[in-house]
Amino acid sequence: MIEFSLLSSQGADRRWCVSRSSKPVWGGDVPDEFNSHTLPPEYDARDQRKWGIRRFRAEVYKEKPVNLRQLEAFVKIANNKSFSATAKEMYLTQPTISAYISKLEAELGRELFVRTTKEVELSEDGQKIYLYAKEIVELAEKLENEFSDADEGTRQIVVSASSIPGTYLLPEILAHFSRLSPNVEFRVNETDSRGVVSDISEHRAEIGFCGTVFGVKNVRYIPFFRDELVLAVPNTPKYRKKLEDPGDLSWIAAEPWILRGSGSGTQREAEKLLKEMGIDPSELHIVARINNTGAILLSVREGTGIAILSRLACEEAAKRKEIRMLPLRKEGAFRDVNMVISSVNQPSESCKRLIKFVSARYSSGEAVNGLES
Repeated sequence: MIEFSLLSSQGADRRWCVSRSSKPVWGGDVPDEFNSHTLPPEYDARDQRKWGIRRFRAEVYKEKPVNLRQLEAFVKIANNKSFSATAKEMYLTQPTISAYISKLEAELGRELFVRTTKEVELSEDGQKIYLYAKEIVELAEKLENEFSDADEGTRQIVVSASSIPGTYLLPEILAHFSRLSPNVEFRVNETDSRGVVSDISEHRAEIGFCGTVFGVKNVRYIPFFRDELVLAVPNTPKYRKKLEDPGDLSWIAAEPWILRGSGSGTQREAEKLLKEMGIDPSELHIVARINNTGAILLSVREGTGIAILSRLACEEAAKRKEIRMLPLRKEGAFRDVNMVISSVNQPSESCKRLIKFVSARYSSGEAVNGLES
């Protein structure tokens, strides 16, 4: 179907656009070959010339022209000889990279790569285009580098963090990173793990920190810290007696429980653990649901109930003997604390530096490898 609008021949704009393929052609006068079959029945070719046609647009033409991101992906694939390695390097998913190349090939009308089972090689046309694309990408990088630090005071990273990483990991991370990059300003939003993932997927934050994984599209999780979940109980004679046999946890199902909210990463991982132990979380005697970790610790201390919490949150209270901690497994019950970024949009250079810093500090090889260039 072709959309059109009519404009009197007295009008200043007599431009038209006709597309018999996927590309529009603009001009000033209506061509002779543009016959009445392209118009509704009430207009014939003479009406078309009399009134003039301002614009014709083929509905099928929706592709954008070649853009820098496509060229950047093309150059990196040529260098890496791999779609997957390029996806990691650009912080995008492999389907996104494949879509970039498919669009680029369609727009240029050339096959750019010869794909084999082992690696990807440039085609003959791809080799010619590579020289131009590489020059364009390098010029764009020079332009960005020339002006990216012109006003360092405006560099801002919006961070979304759930309670455990936000309270016990992020302050140290930001303090050390700020010494290395003093002109980067952080704006931190505190929420639960579900909120972190939502902030990233809806582009309200550039990087997030959370303690679980949700099946949400367009986000990537980069684990960087192993956090142990422990059972926090009141430091009373009743529980001290139970802790004499740390291998026997059969009693915990009958105890009063304090839980976190449903969006909490700690709560999500705690429920997984309980199910693995043969305990149905829905059958627990729940006395309170509290989103604040500090308030949960105070409630445990006062004997309100027991809770599964991060060791990071419990250690100080346990040292002061306000509560007792009990491992949930002999080898420890661990979960990953993750950095969360968009898998569609590439992070800024400042955010990339932050990811590299966190990865190096906590020795997460996956995160470091994903940023190598």
